[in-house]
Amino acid sequence: MKQFFAFVKKEFFHIWRDKRTMFILLGMPVVQIVIFGFALTNEVKNAKIAVLDNSKDAATTSLIAQFSASRYFEIEKNLTNYNQVEAEFKKGTIKLAIILPPHFDEDLQHLNKAQVQIIADASDPNVANTLTSYAAAVIIDYQNRITNNRKLPYTINTEMRMLYNPQLKGAFNFVPGVMAMVLLLVCTMMTAITIVKEKEMGTMEIMLVSPMRPQIVVLAKAVPYLLLSMVNITTILLLSVFVLEVPINGSIFLLAFESILFTLVSLSLGLLISAGVDSQQSAMFISLIALFLPTVMLSGFMFPIENMPLPLRTVSNIVPAKWYYIIVKSVMIKGLGLKAIWKETLILTGMMIFLLTMAIKKFKIRLA
Repeated sequence: MKQFFAFVKKEFFHIWRDKRTMFILLGMPVVQIVIFGFALTNEVKNAKIAVLDNSKDAATTSLIAQFSASRYFEIEKNLTNYNQVEAEFKKGTIKLAIILPPHFDEDLQHLNKAQVQIIADASDPNVANTLTSYAAAVIIDYQNRITNNRKLPYTINTEMRMLYNPQLKGAFNFVPGVMAMVLLLVCTMMTAITIVKEKEMGTMEIMLVSPMRPQIVVLAKAVPYLLLSMVNITTILLLSVFVLEVPINGSIFLLAFESILFTLVSLSLGLLISAGVDSQQSAMFISLIALFLPTVMLSGFMFPIENMPLPLRTVSNIVPAKWYYIIVKSVMIKGLGLKAIWKETLILTGMMIFLLTMAIKKFKIRLA
């Protein structure tokens, strides 16, 4: 055991002397969680819109003020005629146009109804759908305010309730996914490179002639990265709570345990990659490029897995980030316990055992 800790200490000193490695291990996760946490969002805020008010009465003035007060819209221009609408869209200065017809207030008072036309730039259909939904919600809110709860004929009131994320913040969806991506890529890449570097420098054979068994050498190389990953987990959670305002609704100890388990899976995958390649470039390519796309595309945090064809849904089951993403959302966002995530926990445990066994076995065959 004393020799094992000596190997671990040696690896710590090796990492500490390499400032670039320290930056990748501790700096890159911080940069990624902040950038992705703010950049990766399906919310649309401060969208520039144009308003054509053909009525200019008290009702339209109040409705326009409600659009202006919304954090989702910013009135870029007040139009004077309908021909200007298409011209503004062609300029690319607006994403949405609100058209208010003449006699708007009069129609509301005498007919109990009025028309509002919403025109959106559908060159980006997702943004267009989102903005039209926001605009419809503003109009409905205005309608509910002016009716003062009066019962109108054939009026249907719909009550909506958003569980777990009432403000519909995009960070609630992307933070768990970014956590999975950061831990998988950083842990896998750094662990894969470290053993291959020893091979290239010719120092791995020197270590193998020591009384330590090859399996213990492999584990000793992974221990420092496990401890540094625990620092990254703590940093990511602190940034998520205090910077991105994503609460931890479940047990923080359960979340930490699952994060460590996922880190062990990533480290085992890195060890397996390092045992199968002979150059740092190959190790970096496989761990960074070959794992990045499956993590982003098939983990479920960018695109719903349910919408994918059956072959891709099947392949997604071997992506560790998918199961960790489900765990983090269940514990961190929904506040659930181990009873709800036992299946995902067993899957990650099985992956860790399989990958670590394969890494040790392949390493022994190649170098022992």
